[in-house]
Amino acid sequence: MPDIVSVSQKDLAQRRQKFRRQRRVQILQTIWRTVAISGLAGGLLWVAVQPIWVLKTPKQVLMRSGEQSLSPEAVQTLLPLSYPQSLWRIQPSVIAESLKKQPTIAQATVNRRLFPPGLIIEIEERVPVALAQKTKNQANNQKENTGLIDTKGMWIPLEKYTLMNPNETLPSLKVIGLPEQYAQYWSQLYTYVSQSSVKITEIDCQDPTNIKLKTEIGNVYLGAFSPQLPEQISLLNRIRNLPKKVNPSDIEYIDLTNPESPLVHMIQKKADESANSTNP
Repeated sequence: MPDIVSVSQKDLAQRRQKFRRQRRVQILQTIWRTVAISGLAGGLLWVAVQPIWVLKTPKQVLMRSGEQSLSPEAVQTLLPLSYPQSLWRIQPSVIAESLKKQPTIAQATVNRRLFPPGLIIEIEERVPVALAQKTKNQANNQKENTGLIDTKGMWIPLEKYTLMNPNETLPSLKVIGLPEQYAQYWSQLYTYVSQSSVKITEIDCQDPTNIKLKTEIGNVYLGAFSPQLPEQISLLNRIRNLPKKVNPSDIEYIDLTNPESPLVHMIQKKADESANSTNP
């Protein structure tokens, strides 16, 4: 019995010694991990504060719209950052939100670029579908008189669009009037007008009670915007051969305000003044 007790105590002593070694190893591992993480964090902090991570000119900002890269002048106009500026002080999400407030930009994503230091900005531009013109009494100045609008009726300043897209051809369709007045129905109006087989070059929305179209077969009156618009455009397509029957120069306008009873108003020719000339 005494021999058994002696062996058990020795075994317990060895186990305690083993646990102490394991505990010392764990403590050392924890210390090394802490030192390594602290060193890495300190190293990253040191690297971050180095002068290399600075935006010095707009050329370090790469802004792309699809496959097209914007010029430094366009970047500076859209993103008037102050230079020099630490790359780490810049907040990409804040810049993205500020860009989306630009009338020419629908969406934007911003990311930092470390090598070489800079910003990479991807934007989605608003696509203009019509050249928009306000009347003289509607515009505050000449520059605001003409712009562009997209399918949703958003106004795009002409200067900003041409700065970003110097080689793009402007839309051939023209719309006249105050955008705030026709914005509520512009999306539907443009959708049906763009689907017309009769070429439409101008939409006059100055008078909300009578929308006028300038088409290849003559001027067309639609009246106020209404659910009848699809029927009116469909009727316009059906009468596209009207110039074969009537001389277009004799047509004053085509009235489609009531699609069930379309009217063609002819120009009233002046009486022959020579027939009524007085004798000398």
